[in-house]
Amino acid sequence: MSREIVAGVAGAGVFGSLHASKYLTSPDVRLAAVLDRDAGRAEALAEKCGARAFTDLKEFLNAVDVVTVATCASSHFNVARAALECGRHVLVEKPIALTLAHADRLIRIARDRHLVLQVGHQERFVFDAFGIFGRRLRPRSVSCVRRNPVTGRGEDVSVVFDLMIHDIDLVRRMGFSDPVSLAAFGHADEADAKFTFADGATVTFEASRLASVRERRMTLDYGVGVVEIDFVNRKISNTTGVETAATFDHGGPALADPLGFGVARFLDAVRGVAPPAISGDDGRDALEWALMIEKEILSLVPAKRSVTA
Repeated sequence: MSREIVAGVAGAGVFGSLHASKYLTSPDVRLAAVLDRDAGRAEALAEKCGARAFTDLKEFLNAVDVVTVATCASSHFNVARAALECGRHVLVEKPIALTLAHADRLIRIARDRHLVLQVGHQERFVFDAFGIFGRRLRPRSVSCVRRNPVTGRGEDVSVVFDLMIHDIDLVRRMGFSDPVSLAAFGHADEADAKFTFADGATVTFEASRLASVRERRMTLDYGVGVVEIDFVNRKISNTTGVETAATFDHGGPALADPLGFGVARFLDAVRGVAPPAISGDDGRDALEWALMIEKEILSLVPAKRSVTA
């Protein structure tokens, strides 16, 4: 695609606004349309961006070439499916869907129609910049903590799909697969999970939407040393003897603006100059573990609210 790319954003909330701002500053891209079921919200963002507001999905899709799906998580599948079936390239925020069958369907449609399907796990770019994924040795243990105060956002799904799935994606990308056991407990707004692997490695996840302060931390223990990453305060410490490839202050666009970097990579894939940075299969991998955790929690304590596909 060599001509101007005409973009649309589905979802006029916080994440939709962020995605819209990235399209506005992308060369050879015109943000033409904003979709939201709330007409007032769609119009407010569209006016700010010089775009048209839509409440009808079909009319919205007819106005664009590419679509960012930043609607509520429970609608990701339906909006992304409609866009792909209409021949539109899709950047869908996490999670890719809420069932593996739905994720597989999106992946299949994109493949069969030669369309780009990228998933918005943009914190992966931070770890790429640090060189974490390129390390020869896998950590012996990983501890992930992700806590938010109450925001009122994302409550159509549990905290596993809303927050924990970010860390699940990062851990899957490190090469962890096929756990031999899983212990999980919690409820819709707080959840803890522990995976154990055949070689004795462990991964723990903690996520909450009821915290007093915002917290994003990951600790990777390699046996010979530890890497600790504080996403909120933008700090990294490392006692492994193997230097990281960057710091938060000196790491290029992937660290300065992970979302903008991800949108740029999506547009590169649309133009055919690079593959999608985070494929539908990658999104499916993260979803697989999220569903395992959710199933384990629901087997012990009924969730406060149901999670529907």
